Amino acid sequence: MKWKRVCAAGDVAPNALRKFTVEGIPVLIANLGDGFKAYPPLCPHMEEPLETSGVCDGRGTLTCTKHLWNWNMKTGARQGEAERDLLMYDVKRQGDDILVNLEKELTYEYDDPDAGGDDDDFWKS
Repeated sequence: MKWKRVCAAGDVAPNALRKFTVEGIPVLIANLGDGFKAYPPLCPHMEEPLETSGVCDGRGTLTCTKHLWNWNMKTGARQGEAERDLLMYDVKRQGDDILVNLEKELTYEYDDPDAGGDDDDFWKS
C-alpha cells in the first residue's frame, strides 16, 4: 500500500467534504463526525464535482444535488435513485493526519456524451 498524507483532521469540518490533490491525484475527504472517508471527487453519474454539489446530511448519507443521487458514506453503497456505488479509497487517521492509500487513482467510466445525449436533455425542449 502507498499511504499518503492528505490533510490534517481539522482541515475538514464535521459533516463536510473537502477536495485535496496529492501527487496529482484529486481526493475528496469526508468528515463523518466519527471518522473519515475518501472518494474520487466526481459524482459517478455525470462527473459533477462533489466538493460543490455534494451534501452530507449528518446521518451518513451523501447527496449529489445535481440529480439527487444518494450514497451511504460509510460503505459507498447506492441509495434511492443512484445507479452506481461510490468508489472509496482506504483511509486511516494517524494522530492528527488523514492518510489515504493512493496506490492508484480511482476513476469512474462515464457514458459517451456523443452516444445519445444525457439526462439533462430531458429538461430541454
